[in-house]
Amino acid sequence: MSGLDLGHLRADTPGTARGIHLNNAGASLMPRPVVEAVKAYLDLEAAWSGHGAAEREAERLVGVTASVARLVGAEPDEIALTESATRAWQMAFYALARGFRPGDRLLVGRQEYGASLVALRQVAATTGAVIETIPSAPDGRIDVAALAALLDGRVRLVAATAIPSNGGLVNPVAEIGALARANGIPFLLDACQMVGQRPVDVAALGCDLLAATGRKFLRGPRGTGFLYVRRACLERLEPAMLDHFGAPLDGDGYRLRDDARRFETYEHDHAARLGLGVAADYALGLGLDRIAARIGELAASLRQGIAALPGACVHDLGPDPAGLVTFTLAGQDSAAVRAALGRAGISAGLSLHAAAPLDAAARALPPLVRLSPHVYNSADEIGRTLDVLARVNRGEFRP
Repeated sequence: MSGLDLGHLRADTPGTARGIHLNNAGASLMPRPVVEAVKAYLDLEAAWSGHGAAEREAERLVGVTASVARLVGAEPDEIALTESATRAWQMAFYALARGFRPGDRLLVGRQEYGASLVALRQVAATTGAVIETIPSAPDGRIDVAALAALLDGRVRLVAATAIPSNGGLVNPVAEIGALARANGIPFLLDACQMVGQRPVDVAALGCDLLAATGRKFLRGPRGTGFLYVRRACLERLEPAMLDHFGAPLDGDGYRLRDDARRFETYEHDHAARLGLGVAADYALGLGLDRIAARIGELAASLRQGIAALPGACVHDLGPDPAGLVTFTLAGQDSAAVRAALGRAGISAGLSLHAAAPLDAAARALPPLVRLSPHVYNSADEIGRTLDVLARVNRGEFRP
């Protein structure tokens, strides 16, 4: 058992009163302290203006970076705050891409997110670099031995997703990181679905760069994210786009900040960032090990119950699946199944081709229903969800 107090967690999560929220891989329900922090800051802005509020809360705003750093085992000077994980990933990738040349090889996992693939293909088209997909092992995870065989002097990037958006697969990130580090190759990790769901230690994972969001399992506000940049890599990376915050003017030129905040810009949503810091502290207060255990218990119950439905197919891969449960019901459109759940007061997600295009194509996946529990979900809610799915599966409950 996780040892978490479910009653306290639900009382601390106002959204649980509105129905069963099982779309935490899309956006979680924020805990009360996060909501209150954002609202209080907006009240300050209303009273004192955006600049006045920032001056009054300067110390707390600076502290957000330290909170996020503690969350992933980094130092504060290795963290840049961004508006999204996509923005964080792009800032890191386009900085690396400044050095790409024709024939350079960019190795990516089969589970890479659609937005990242767009950026990869754009850069490949303009630089002459070549994108190659790392083979997957029979269990679906990135094949580390196959990756090792691909490495040579022309490889300029290894990019992987810790937990993809289209299922519970957990990639062997630490093994990938160790291999990339041993060969001196930058390792860019998409940790959107991992941060806030499982413990993250950037040193243990061996990544040089990590991108994550606030709105998923971390339970922060939408419009927040962050980038981790290993200090040893920082001096080699100049962002593709700069302003006078990340690179103050210096005579006739400019001078890059000496920390990861060179990837930030002057203008941003202060209220949302403050909420991100509170969300990080909240998760740390609960304990990431306990969060992971609780989510794992609930997800396992969902998988077991769905797999028992006649004609149902659970599409999650890997020996240690995370809290994203993806499935289809035989003969039923996944969007319609999701709509039926919604009519029953259950928020679910839908995983489309764009979530992981290479993997969807390789496995010929149709749209998938995605259920993703969090610590504030109860066993009763899981049971009620399975009951509704059983009725949907029998054709008794349609949108």
